[in-house]
Amino acid sequence: MLELRHFKLIAAVADTGSLAAASRQLHLTSSALSHQLRDAEERLGVQLFQRRQRRLLLTGSGEKLLLCARRVLSEVAQAEAVCRAHPQDDLLRLSTGCYTVYGWLPPILGRWQAEHPRVELRIVLEATRQPLGALLNGELDLALTPDVPKQARLAQTPLFEDELLLVVPADHALARRGHVTAQDLVQEHLLTYAAPREQLDVFTRVLWPAGLEPHRVSPVPLTEALIELVRGGIGVTALPEWMLPAQRHGLQTVRLTPRGIRRRWSAVTRASRQHPAPLTHFIQLLRERFERGAKVTRPSRRAPIQSGRRAMTTTSRS
Repeated sequence: MLELRHFKLIAAVADTGSLAAASRQLHLTSSALSHQLRDAEERLGVQLFQRRQRRLLLTGSGEKLLLCARRVLSEVAQAEAVCRAHPQDDLLRLSTGCYTVYGWLPPILGRWQAEHPRVELRIVLEATRQPLGALLNGELDLALTPDVPKQARLAQTPLFEDELLLVVPADHALARRGHVTAQDLVQEHLLTYAAPREQLDVFTRVLWPAGLEPHRVSPVPLTEALIELVRGGIGVTALPEWMLPAQRHGLQTVRLTPRGIRRRWSAVTRASRQHPAPLTHFIQLLRERFERGAKVTRPSRRAPIQSGRRAMTTTSRS
């Protein structure tokens, strides 16, 4: 039941002969080491050191444990050396605030994986609806998501802006309007992503500030299904322009509120002084892509998700 810190303590005290000298070697206070030593002895139920003329000498039990401690510390040091010698043998876990992002992401993934063929890219689909929570919990390394609140635990790299629009059938009464208000939406059949309402901008930034709720709401899991249901006259939905197909037959977009609902997308990581090189390079490629002023467009439905020398993996609980 001992921990690595106990093994380091036992080896340091055995090598130096005192807690004071061991504290300097381990960069801890003597009182902290004394507490750790007492904790180790209590866990084992044996005495590990005895004091002789201001020196701490190993007992018989202590000598046996020291052999184990040196073996454990040696194996840990070897494992750390292997990781440092092969920094690209790593894993990059990615998720986004929207499945449709994977439509424009593959070209960037292809460039990145060509330079980091030994890094496994894992797309964590189950974190799509709450990427920031997964990021803070250590389940992700990178999240691509809009409108991230500023906080000390997160680092953001701005990427692009989009505008949320109301998508309606071309012959709908709202299609001729310059903009729509929250009151206009109340009587509509609102189609949304299958997510909690507090995660949907049409509620948090349009309806709820006006104190309104639509009379009928239907959650739909896929962007393609949302679009086709609107095209068929079943209801209306809120999407940015880049999520819509190139063929807009039967569809019309209308601005939400007079000023519009704009969103700022960012590449988000946990705050850290230094990120692994593959992660830093991935963010750099994203930034370069949008600094050139390239528009976010939606490619053909047949556009592949896998790119690069090594196929990415996806994980999902569903």
